[in-house]
Amino acid sequence: MTTEYTITVFTENHSGLLQRVVSIFTRRNLNIDSLTTSESSMDGIHRFTIVTRVTEDMVIKLVAQLEKQVDVMKAFHYTNDEIVQQEIALYKVPTAAFMDGDTVESLVRSHNARILSIEKEYVVIEKTGHTHETEALLADLKQIGIYEFVRSGRVAVVKPMERLNKYLQGLEGQMAEKN
Repeated sequence: MTTEYTITVFTENHSGLLQRVVSIFTRRNLNIDSLTTSESSMDGIHRFTIVTRVTEDMVIKLVAQLEKQVDVMKAFHYTNDEIVQQEIALYKVPTAAFMDGDTVESLVRSHNARILSIEKEYVVIEKTGHTHETEALLADLKQIGIYEFVRSGRVAVVKPMERLNKYLQGLEGQMAEKN
Protein backbone atom coordinates (compact mmCIF):
# COMPACT_ATOMS: atom_id res chain seq x y z
CA MET A 1 0.00 0.00 0.00
CA THR A 2 1.36 3.42 -0.91
CA THR A 3 1.52 6.28 1.55
CA GLU A 4 2.35 9.95 1.10
CA TYR A 5 5.84 10.61 2.49
CA THR A 6 7.76 13.83 2.93
CA ILE A 7 11.48 13.31 2.42
CA THR A 8 13.90 15.94 3.71
CA VAL A 9 17.41 15.95 2.31
CA PHE A 10 20.21 18.09 3.78
CA THR A 11 22.95 18.92 1.29
CA GLU A 12 25.78 21.19 0.41
CA ASN A 13 24.80 23.67 -2.29
CA HIS A 14 26.49 22.42 -5.46
CA SER A 15 25.34 22.65 -9.07
CA GLY A 16 23.98 19.45 -10.58
CA LEU A 17 22.71 18.07 -7.29
CA LEU A 18 19.05 18.66 -8.12
CA GLN A 19 19.41 16.60 -11.29
CA ARG A 20 21.05 13.74 -9.36
CA VAL A 21 18.32 13.77 -6.72
CA VAL A 22 15.54 13.79 -9.33
CA SER A 23 17.25 11.02 -11.33
CA ILE A 24 16.97 8.67 -8.33
CA PHE A 25 13.18 8.97 -8.61
CA THR A 26 13.23 8.80 -12.41
CA ARG A 27 15.26 5.56 -12.46
CA ARG A 28 12.67 3.97 -10.17
CA ASN A 29 9.80 5.38 -12.27
CA LEU A 30 8.45 7.27 -9.24
CA ASN A 31 6.56 10.53 -9.34
CA ILE A 32 7.55 13.56 -7.28
CA ASP A 33 4.35 15.29 -6.18
CA SER A 34 6.16 18.32 -4.77
CA LEU A 35 9.76 19.51 -4.61
CA THR A 36 10.96 22.55 -2.68
CA THR A 37 14.53 23.63 -2.03
CA SER A 38 15.75 26.29 0.36
CA GLU A 39 18.45 27.24 2.79
CA SER A 40 18.28 25.43 6.12
CA SER A 41 18.77 26.88 9.59
CA MET A 42 22.51 26.20 9.27
CA ASP A 43 24.83 28.33 7.13
CA GLY A 44 25.98 26.54 3.99
CA ILE A 45 23.43 23.71 4.30
CA HIS A 46 20.47 23.47 1.94
CA ARG A 47 17.31 21.47 2.31
CA PHE A 48 15.21 19.62 -0.25
CA THR A 49 11.63 18.82 0.73
CA ILE A 50 10.22 16.12 -1.54
CA VAL A 51 6.71 14.67 -1.46
CA THR A 52 6.03 11.29 -3.04
CA ARG A 53 3.58 8.38 -2.70
CA VAL A 54 5.37 5.06 -2.24
CA THR A 55 5.43 2.01 0.00
CA GLU A 56 7.35 2.10 3.28
CA ASP A 57 9.95 -0.30 1.86
CA MET A 58 10.48 1.96 -1.17
CA VAL A 59 10.86 5.16 0.89
CA ILE A 60 13.53 3.46 3.01
CA LYS A 61 15.39 2.49 -0.18
CA LEU A 62 14.97 6.00 -1.61
CA VAL A 63 16.43 7.64 1.50
CA ALA A 64 19.36 5.20 1.49
CA GLN A 65 20.03 5.93 -2.21
CA LEU A 66 19.80 9.69 -1.64
CA GLU A 67 22.35 9.47 1.18
CA LYS A 68 24.81 7.78 -1.20
CA GLN A 69 25.05 10.97 -3.25
CA VAL A 70 28.38 12.74 -2.65
CA ASP A 71 26.99 16.14 -1.60
CA VAL A 72 24.05 14.76 0.44
CA MET A 73 24.72 14.90 4.16
CA LYS A 74 21.57 13.22 5.47
CA ALA A 75 18.05 12.32 4.37
CA PHE A 76 14.96 11.54 6.45
CA HIS A 77 11.43 10.42 5.64
CA TYR A 78 8.22 11.30 7.46
CA THR A 79 4.54 10.51 7.27
CA ASN A 80 2.04 13.37 7.31
CA ASP A 81 1.32 12.96 11.03
CA GLU A 82 5.03 13.56 11.80
CA ILE A 83 5.23 17.00 10.16
CA VAL A 84 3.66 20.44 10.19
CA GLN A 85 3.30 21.52 6.56
CA GLN A 86 1.86 24.25 4.37
CA GLU A 87 1.75 25.37 0.78
CA ILE A 88 1.01 28.78 -0.70
CA ALA A 89 -1.21 29.34 -3.71
CA LEU A 90 -1.79 32.43 -5.83
CA TYR A 91 -4.90 32.98 -7.93
CA LYS A 92 -5.36 35.70 -10.55
CA VAL A 93 -9.03 36.47 -11.10
CA PRO A 94 -10.72 39.13 -13.22
CA THR A 95 -11.38 42.37 -11.36
CA ALA A 96 -14.86 42.32 -12.91
CA ALA A 97 -15.70 39.29 -10.73
CA PHE A 98 -15.58 41.60 -7.71
CA MET A 99 -18.13 43.95 -9.29
CA ASP A 100 -20.97 41.44 -9.07
CA GLY A 101 -21.83 41.98 -5.41
CA ASP A 102 -20.00 40.33 -2.54
CA THR A 103 -19.73 36.77 -3.94
CA VAL A 104 -15.95 36.78 -4.47
CA GLU A 105 -15.32 38.79 -1.32
CA SER A 106 -17.32 36.25 0.72
CA LEU A 107 -15.49 33.43 -1.01
CA VAL A 108 -12.10 34.91 -0.10
CA ARG A 109 -13.19 35.28 3.54
CA SER A 110 -14.72 31.80 3.79
CA HIS A 111 -11.45 30.25 2.59
CA ASN A 112 -9.31 32.40 4.91
CA ALA A 113 -7.50 33.80 1.88
CA ARG A 114 -6.30 37.35 1.37
CA ILE A 115 -6.04 39.81 -1.45
CA LEU A 116 -2.44 40.66 -2.39
CA SER A 117 -2.89 42.99 -5.32
CA ILE A 118 -5.72 44.83 -7.03
CA GLU A 119 -5.04 45.88 -10.60
CA LYS A 120 -7.30 47.31 -13.27
CA GLU A 121 -7.74 43.97 -15.05
CA TYR A 122 -7.17 41.42 -12.30
CA VAL A 123 -6.95 40.73 -8.57
CA VAL A 124 -4.34 38.41 -7.02
CA ILE A 125 -5.53 36.28 -4.11
CA GLU A 126 -3.24 34.31 -1.76
CA LYS A 127 -4.20 31.16 0.13
CA THR A 128 -1.90 29.33 2.52
CA GLY A 129 -2.85 25.82 3.62
CA HIS A 130 -2.81 22.16 2.73
CA THR A 131 -3.29 20.98 -0.85
CA HIS A 132 -6.97 20.13 -0.37
CA GLU A 133 -7.60 23.68 0.94
CA THR A 134 -5.88 25.42 -1.97
CA GLU A 135 -7.66 23.08 -4.40
CA ALA A 136 -11.05 23.88 -2.81
CA LEU A 137 -10.56 27.62 -3.38
CA LEU A 138 -9.41 26.91 -6.94
CA ALA A 139 -12.59 24.93 -7.64
CA ASP A 140 -14.76 27.75 -6.30
CA LEU A 141 -12.88 30.42 -8.26
CA LYS A 142 -13.13 28.42 -11.50
CA GLN A 143 -16.90 28.85 -11.31
CA ILE A 144 -16.57 32.65 -11.48
CA GLY A 145 -13.50 32.85 -13.72
CA ILE A 146 -9.78 32.55 -13.16
CA TYR A 147 -6.86 33.72 -15.30
CA GLU A 148 -3.99 32.01 -13.56
CA PHE A 149 -3.20 29.64 -10.68
CA VAL A 150 0.10 28.56 -9.12
CA ARG A 151 0.89 26.60 -5.99
CA SER A 152 4.24 26.22 -4.25
CA GLY A 153 5.71 22.95 -3.18
CA ARG A 154 5.30 21.75 0.37
CA VAL A 155 7.29 23.35 3.14
CA ALA A 156 7.44 21.32 6.31
CA VAL A 157 8.99 21.17 9.73
CA VAL A 158 9.30 17.98 11.69
CA LYS A 159 7.39 17.24 14.89
CA PRO A 160 9.78 14.60 16.33
CA MET A 161 12.78 16.73 17.29
CA GLU A 162 15.18 14.07 18.57
CA ARG A 163 16.41 12.68 15.23
CA LEU A 164 16.83 16.02 13.52
CA ASN A 165 18.33 17.84 16.50
CA LYS A 166 20.91 15.12 17.14
CA TYR A 167 21.87 15.09 13.50
CA LEU A 168 22.15 18.89 13.22
CA GLN A 169 24.17 19.14 16.44
CA GLY A 170 26.58 16.51 15.14
CA LEU A 171 26.78 18.28 11.81
CA GLU A 172 27.55 21.63 13.49
CA GLY A 173 30.39 19.92 15.38
CA GLN A 174 31.79 18.50 12.13
CA MET A 175 31.57 21.90 10.43
CA ALA A 176 33.38 23.55 13.36
CA GLU A 177 36.17 20.96 13.17
CA LYS A 178 36.70 21.69 9.44
CA ASN A 179 37.10 25.40 10.12
